[in-house]
Amino acid sequence: MLLRCITLLLLPHTVLQAQVKNPHLLLRFVNKANGKPIVLLDSAYSNNFEESYQLTRLKYYISDICLAGKQKRSAIKNIFLLDAAGSDTAALSVKTGTYNSLRFKLGVDSILNCSGAQAGALDPLNGMFWTWNSGYVFFKLEGYSASSTADLQRIEHHIGGYQGSNKASKEIELILKEALIIKEGDHREITIEVNLDRYWKGQQELKIASNALIMSPGDLAKKSSQNFQGMFSIAEIK
Repeated sequence: MLLRCITLLLLPHTVLQAQVKNPHLLLRFVNKANGKPIVLLDSAYSNNFEESYQLTRLKYYISDICLAGKQKRSAIKNIFLLDAAGSDTAALSVKTGTYNSLRFKLGVDSILNCSGAQAGALDPLNGMFWTWNSGYVFFKLEGYSASSTADLQRIEHHIGGYQGSNKASKEIELILKEALIIKEGDHREITIEVNLDRYWKGQQELKIASNALIMSPGDLAKKSSQNFQGMFSIAEIK
């Protein structure tokens, strides 16, 4: 049976950082490494290649969220900027129904990338806009590692790209272990674990020693984005 796509009641501008007063569904993103929550500027972590590192910044865009069931889809067009420094939730107003999967895009679509600097989650003041490249950084990881060959032992991964073979946005699909039933007036919550260990080693291997700096669209950014899908998993549904 063909699925009907129902566009939800949106905020006035789709590019706004969505904050719903009485959300039906809250998505909470918990960033982890080595089995523990990520703490910026404090804890040290190691990747699969025994390279130790410390993080100073971790941000990424989530967009085009869609709940899907056997007979219905609920699509949310808002864009959310998740930031390990504080902003870790996405509040959604959804339709009632029974849903079995959650899909979203890590990144920003090509139309918004071509629209210049914008407001809300896409405001250049958030530090996620390449003015020189007329596009957005989809995933930003920064920190330090003794394994880095860059000056000051920096790690800077600014992953983006929306044109042709350089496209770095990725569709993420998560199957819910149990059906999510949304009734009128319900307030549900899904906790999503973001496992950074799988960023360093997933479909591709990213060693800090040879990939300390990824600062523009291209082969390295595209290679890194291939690990995005494996980073996300459902931790809890309430």
